[in-house]
Amino acid sequence: MKIIWKEICTAFFMGAVLPVLILNISTLLLRGKAQELPIVESVPETSVAERLDFPIRIRFSDGNVKQMDMDAYLTGVVLGEMPADFESEALKAQAVAARTYTAKAVKTGGKHGDGSICTNPSCCQAYLSEETYLSRGGTEELLEKVRSAVLDTSSYVLTYDGELIEATYFACSGGSTEDAVAVWGTDYPYLRSVPSPGEEEANHFCDTTCFTVSQFQEKTGCTLTGDPSEWFEIEAYTQGGGIDSMLICGERYTGTQLRQLLGLPSTAMTISAVGDTITIVTRGYGHRVGMSQYGADAMAATGNNFIEILAHYYPGTQLVQLS
Repeated sequence: MKIIWKEICTAFFMGAVLPVLILNISTLLLRGKAQELPIVESVPETSVAERLDFPIRIRFSDGNVKQMDMDAYLTGVVLGEMPADFESEALKAQAVAARTYTAKAVKTGGKHGDGSICTNPSCCQAYLSEETYLSRGGTEELLEKVRSAVLDTSSYVLTYDGELIEATYFACSGGSTEDAVAVWGTDYPYLRSVPSPGEEEANHFCDTTCFTVSQFQEKTGCTLTGDPSEWFEIEAYTQGGGIDSMLICGERYTGTQLRQLLGLPSTAMTISAVGDTITIVTRGYGHRVGMSQYGADAMAATGNNFIEILAHYYPGTQLVQLS
């Protein structure tokens, strides 16, 4: 009888208890570690995307952390990052860029160190749920368009020399993207300045911001004296047409410093002073490194597919599939 009970207990432990323990231990290990993401060969233009089921942990603004399927999450990212009425090929390019960003965060730990991604666009990526999108006046037709863009590119990511790239993107370039080294001080061979035509009708292609002299001095910490026509001297431009360095009454500022201090849309700017008013005209919106979303839409409208769009904004990269 003792032998029988021992066999029954062993069977119960192996069949019911042990799998639960293994599952819980695996979950705990997954929470604190970056994950390996196998990458397969490059994608020919005629291939069909394979559905990729992969869990992503999302940090929401209310403090909750939720696990979501990769493509379900990316639908919300595309809705949050790009207008749903953009061209389908532009939406596909956005989906691939966002998937690459997400996969790299999972693999390396990302900005939060544990592979999770938040919904703050100034930190990770924007996110708009399907329900919220519809409640704000979105249509089922455009929602399905975004879903299709994500599923049609499911598993597609960008690599350079076999490694997932820093797939940065932004709203509008103002005519040219920027070298990463000019903005962040780090050079990436695939984040170089490229022309981005067709954005002339985009929001923030050109913006004008005005300050009084006192406001400008307060924000920058400089002192403006003498002839206003001699206050500003541009020393150098970046490869992408932004301000590299500027002298303001003899004090040197970088374009990125001025953008941050003054809250400007971009570093591509002209500046002038008349009387008590300082006027700054900027081109583009965002850091201008990587893919321009309005530029992608303009390329798609002229017949380029998402592969061509990605190759243009991330030169030298390969489109591959996660397995």
